[in-house]
Amino acid sequence: MLKKVFLFITILSSCLFLIVGCGKDDGEQTSSDNVIHTALTGKITGLDPANMRDWSSGVVAGNIFETLYQYHYLKRPYEAIPLLAESMPIISDDGLTYTIKIKQGVLFHDDKCFPDGRGRELVAEDFIYALKRIANIKNISQNWSMFDNKILGLDEFREYTKTCKTRDEVDYSWQVEGLKAVDDYTLVIKFKRRWPQFIYILTDPSTTAIAKEADDMYGKDIIAHPVGTGPFKLKTWHRGSYIELVRNPKFRGELYPSEGEPGDEEAGYLDDAGKPMPFVDGITWSIIAEQQPAWLLFMNGQIDSKAIPKDNFGEAIDSSMELTDQMEALNIRLEKFSDPSTYFVGFNMEDQLLGNNKPLRRAISYAVDRKRFIDLFSNNRNIVADGFLPPLMASYNPEIKKKGYAEYSNEKAKQLIEEAEIINKGKIPLLKLGMPGTGTSYRQMGQFLKKCFNDVGLEVEMLYMDWPTYLEKKNSKSLQMFVSGWIATVPDARDFLEIFYSPYWKAGTKSFNYYNPQFDKLFEQVEVMPDSGERRELYRRMEMVVMDDCPAVFINHRVSYVLKHSWYKNYKPHVFQYGLAKYRRLDCAERANYKQFLKKVK
Repeated sequence: MLKKVFLFITILSSCLFLIVGCGKDDGEQTSSDNVIHTALTGKITGLDPANMRDWSSGVVAGNIFETLYQYHYLKRPYEAIPLLAESMPIISDDGLTYTIKIKQGVLFHDDKCFPDGRGRELVAEDFIYALKRIANIKNISQNWSMFDNKILGLDEFREYTKTCKTRDEVDYSWQVEGLKAVDDYTLVIKFKRRWPQFIYILTDPSTTAIAKEADDMYGKDIIAHPVGTGPFKLKTWHRGSYIELVRNPKFRGELYPSEGEPGDEEAGYLDDAGKPMPFVDGITWSIIAEQQPAWLLFMNGQIDSKAIPKDNFGEAIDSSMELTDQMEALNIRLEKFSDPSTYFVGFNMEDQLLGNNKPLRRAISYAVDRKRFIDLFSNNRNIVADGFLPPLMASYNPEIKKKGYAEYSNEKAKQLIEEAEIINKGKIPLLKLGMPGTGTSYRQMGQFLKKCFNDVGLEVEMLYMDWPTYLEKKNSKSLQMFVSGWIATVPDARDFLEIFYSPYWKAGTKSFNYYNPQFDKLFEQVEVMPDSGERRELYRRMEMVVMDDCPAVFINHRVSYVLKHSWYKNYKPHVFQYGLAKYRRLDCAERANYKQFLKKVK
């Protein structure tokens, strides 16, 4: 059996090698084998931190750009530690002023935007410039909602930019009261009111420093010309095909963690303690929408790690939900971990049919068989979403299951549709559901959801589209319903709750277009509170408000099963996946031996 599997893999290896391998750029080829090879299922929309919220772009950009703070790679619960900052911020007694010292000697990547092409030193003003770019309304930043009505004077700067005809007319020397560079290495930020979660925001790629020289030179094309301070820099980006980063030769250096949590030493996560990073010479992400080609590349040794596709789950995992003997024989390792995610069918609450018809929304929720969905599309790995806060969050409410929000009942759905038709004054017309992909898995998912609708007497048209098109339509409120998900970017439930806070969607940054004044009032109360039992209870109360209004069919929370080859070292699951490539190490000899073994079993 094992030999047959290898024979099938090696028959395909010659054509599959063309998909990954070492990327070429005008005849240039990466010569080192010390390069991470992995895959992305979604296209990268751009590498400008000011306007980047999709997961694929963030994963890539996180290895190019750096933030003031990052999460400790090994410790759990997640702990924010300095990265470009010299130390943790000094916070005033009233909690309104943060003073942050910045490391000296940090250089931007060499780039033609600088004199003589030599990257200059990072200074405090670069962080101020980055925040002003987000505030500049001409940039139409998806990240503005994070900073709206937070920093003294930044909203006024945004109003000023409205008076400028183009983005190039904006004067970035315009003073913002709450953003000051006391000197080149001291940044002071002042808030209108307390913002206890701000330290987490400073780990987000949107808050990385931006060199004005790069923005001036590249303008709107800066999405394809990232100039950061990180351990890697962009070499090649073939849209829709692959993207390749190479080591930054002038990286200042950073040491691998010397401490972690219990069990890390035994697991080998501290084998490189205290050694300078990065360990690899580059990273190549292939853009592969379909799961099967990516799976074959992994089995062929041309991708270092891979989430298990549902159609290959039985090949990799046995009835005890552990690795099969076949995978063990190949020295492939399994990592299982929950991430702070929730996936759903969202409703556009501004849609005249759905927004004004709660019985219809509830009927759709009852019509979706979540357990069957999880069985079909995740091999029973994932967890039913009884609410929208995932179990990984400290604010998760274990009692919410009793409310029955995730109940599957065609009978109740049909009863509610009768109520919905009374409100609508007639039969419910054709509904339209946007899907964020065109591949086989999305079409299978679409067919399942379509059947759920049909079984209760509702007709639905599935709209399959590529990721950039889907994102544009969702953000412009052009979709009636949409399949989507939310993965926390910070270890705090506020990251989930904010997607229902109306001032954010009014700014055009969210998709549900949900409005409840009770929820908004609670959100404004809780966001200035430090972490406490009282805040967690308010989070749970806010979740109940949303669940009662039913702005979405919350389906599942993800549990990831990721395979990695044994040569891929220091792979500890980390849910905030920005800038992690610097920690990874490759045993190139072991990788080469695997490929030699494949040749022998042709």
